[in-house]
Amino acid sequence: MLIPDIDAFEERAAIAQFDGRLLRREAEDLAARQQGFVNADAYWQWLADYVVHRQPP
Repeated sequence: MLIPDIDAFEERAAIAQFDGRLLRREAEDLAARQQGFVNADAYWQWLADYVVHRQPP
């Protein structure tokens, strides 16, 4: 898996929250799924693991 695009994640979540009138949690889950993750928790966990280990999990 490639390193997630944080800018795209944040932008997509913001658009989904505003235009789609989703709750922040729902919008972040949607943005994470668009990058191949199950939900936002999995997205942020992947990034945390990457920072700690300096390589994709």
